[in-house]
Amino acid sequence: MNILLWHVHGSWTTSFVQGAHRYLVPVLPGRGPDGLGLARTFDWPDTVVELPPERLREEPVDLLVLQRPHEAALAERWLGRRPGRDVPAVYLEHNAPHGRPPDDGTPADLRHPCADRDDLLLVHVTHFNRLLWDSGGTPTRVIEHGVVDPGHRYTGELGRAAVVVNEPLRRGRTTGTDLLPELARAAPLDVFGMRTAGLARRLGLPRDRCRAHELPQQELHEAMARRRLYLHPVRWTSLGLSLIEAMHLGMPVVGLATTEAVEAVPPEAGVLSTRPEALATAAAGFLRDPDAAAAAGRVARQAALERYGLKRFLSDWDALLEEAIRR
Repeated sequence: MNILLWHVHGSWTTSFVQGAHRYLVPVLPGRGPDGLGLARTFDWPDTVVELPPERLREEPVDLLVLQRPHEAALAERWLGRRPGRDVPAVYLEHNAPHGRPPDDGTPADLRHPCADRDDLLLVHVTHFNRLLWDSGGTPTRVIEHGVVDPGHRYTGELGRAAVVVNEPLRRGRTTGTDLLPELARAAPLDVFGMRTAGLARRLGLPRDRCRAHELPQQELHEAMARRRLYLHPVRWTSLGLSLIEAMHLGMPVVGLATTEAVEAVPPEAGVLSTRPEALATAAAGFLRDPDAAAAAGRVARQAALERYGLKRFLSDWDALLEEAIRR
């Protein structure tokens, strides 16, 4: 099957393109958001091919995976075919809604851009997302995340907590950036991600309590696994793939009990709570007890392999792609 999709979410796409299909990725001069092309920091197989728009019309595209509202218009212009009408299409929603319901109770801000469509399937990556979005009459499915197993690399040799978040200063409360000072007093933090420079200074933290790192993707897992625990202070997210990757690595998890995290992390794999002080206590406890941290990490890894393994993920997607083709 020839599948056209945009390079929007590098980590998710890395898992998706491990399947038994041919994947066409648009590329534009300058490699902007609508033509990023092949990944440069992730390992993608040779079955992923980047093509400029003028060559897409020559390709026998069997199915589109749309991920942003404007991609349907791009696809129609570049392919000369209407997504969902002339060529099968699914819309993959990565995110939970960020809107706020109006005072009169109508769900306008929670209404999905693809609501009430009969020409495509709307796919959510978590059950929480499907619950929150108002999709109207559009047929919806859930295919939970799957990741390429990085292996059990956990050593926990460094008595610090790993946090993975991009742009923590810009995203603020959404990513729990305001909680980091309190948590850093309990466990020194290593924050990995894009645009993390200056984080300690902006939060008024000593550098030894909060260090920022912008590492290449191929170095990230090794660095995370050396930290004693994975800290997930995010208030509002679909379900961070970094959390699932940390569990695969064998890291214990301390995080906010919000969105889909309560489904992903079993009690024996760490501590989830809506009380920041409880997270601080749990993080400090894992720093004092490396054996308990390693034991929780083993449970986390087994849970991640069972629920978020790549084989299950690809099998679910193959079934859904066949369903979309038959519609």
